Amino acid sequence: MLTFLPFSLAAVLPLINHDRELLAERGMAVLATWALLNLVVSGYSLARTNGRTPAHYFHQMNVGWNFVNAVLAVVGMVRAHPNQVAGLTLADSLTAQFDFEKILLLNAGLDVAYLCIGSWLRARGAVAAQRPERLLGFGRSLWLQGGFLLLFDLSLYFVYHQYAAPLLKLVP
Repeated sequence: MLTFLPFSLAAVLPLINHDRELLAERGMAVLATWALLNLVVSGYSLARTNGRTPAHYFHQMNVGWNFVNAVLAVVGMVRAHPNQVAGLTLADSLTAQFDFEKILLLNAGLDVAYLCIGSWLRARGAVAAQRPERLLGFGRSLWLQGGFLLLFDLSLYFVYHQYAAPLLKLVP
């Protein structure tokens, strides 16, 4: 298919696709690093905190949350194929570009929701009669995880979005 395309498109499109896919893979490596760091620190701390303190529930939530982050990061790295996207058409490249951008923006919206839920849990914990330490710890964890993920998703979106302009310039 690429043999019938203008030379500039045939030469540039595979490079854009490779760089874009490599960026997504590296983004997932950042998420995996965050997850592993949290699993180690909170896993260690969880065993050393009193089960009736907000700190215990904070670390408990971090362990659960980052187990999921680690799985998502590994799946994302396995699905990224920087060396296998050379044959994508321009239409497929644009679809991949904007689908990933939509995922990142959806995730950013969810991250804001996590921050709001964390705030709600903290407010409920301040007045709860039963187990306020759990609400306070879980709320604090949602603040940390939601805050990091919001920064991560928006940063990755803005860096990744830079590939949209060169792709759109290739549209006839």
